[in-house]
Amino acid sequence: MKRIKLTVAYDGTNYSGWQIQPTAPTIEQVLDQAIEHITGERLHVTGASRTDAGVHAMGNVAVFDTESTIPGERWSYAINRFLPEDVCVQESREVKTDFHPRHCNTEKTYEYQVLNATFPNPKLRNYVWNVPGNLNIDTMREAASVLIGEHDFKSFCCVRTQVESTVRTVYSIEIEEQKCENLGLNQNDSSIGSDSDSLKRIIRFRIRGNGFLYNMVRIIAGTLIQVGKGQKSVKDVEEMLEAKNRCAAGQTAPPQGLTLMKIDYIDGDDAAV
Repeated sequence: MKRIKLTVAYDGTNYSGWQIQPTAPTIEQVLDQAIEHITGERLHVTGASRTDAGVHAMGNVAVFDTESTIPGERWSYAINRFLPEDVCVQESREVKTDFHPRHCNTEKTYEYQVLNATFPNPKLRNYVWNVPGNLNIDTMREAASVLIGEHDFKSFCCVRTQVESTVRTVYSIEIEEQKCENLGLNQNDSSIGSDSDSLKRIIRFRIRGNGFLYNMVRIIAGTLIQVGKGQKSVKDVEEMLEAKNRCAAGQTAPPQGLTLMKIDYIDGDDAAV
């Protein structure tokens, strides 16, 4: 028996998240089915992050155990033959049999995208949150700095979160903006709107930490947007952390703007064998 690690990218639009559901398509399901096509083995892959419905990934991680003699690095080629076009294994390799993708010292990076324009762009509807109106980037960056470091993020997770501790460490939050003309979007298109140039832009929140609670990144993004609109202040964000109460924090941003970019295993637990 050997253990294979997969790095998986997917467009989550058509899926009810990562974890298998009885009546809806999921990422875990299509991976299981692809492996069964290859080996005849009925198994379940174990994922590092159970992303929600509509959330995307460039580098989620999964493992499975197999009796197959296929070399670890060839599994990506084999599995991709049986996957739908919106899911793709980016890399595969054999790892130690005791490696578990969730029980290691990790650094996760998420990205959340906002289209700051009066009207939505249909081409981007599955990958951004459309937010009209003025957003103050400098104030959002100041508020984001409050969240960096080790904190109890109980205010920034879903009330249904079931974990022993809500303490997490956020290493960095970067907020970047990009004008729409640099994205190949026509600024005269009615779907972009007739705002001033400053409102025709993509705003990206890139958040890196040692782990994230259920809905934590989306609540951080939603809260920072409210700060950018002037609906909440930097002081409010400080008080949210102190409150340790979900009702104290801001809104939860919708799922389609969120992408799990990568998972780094700090201690090298995922090294190839």
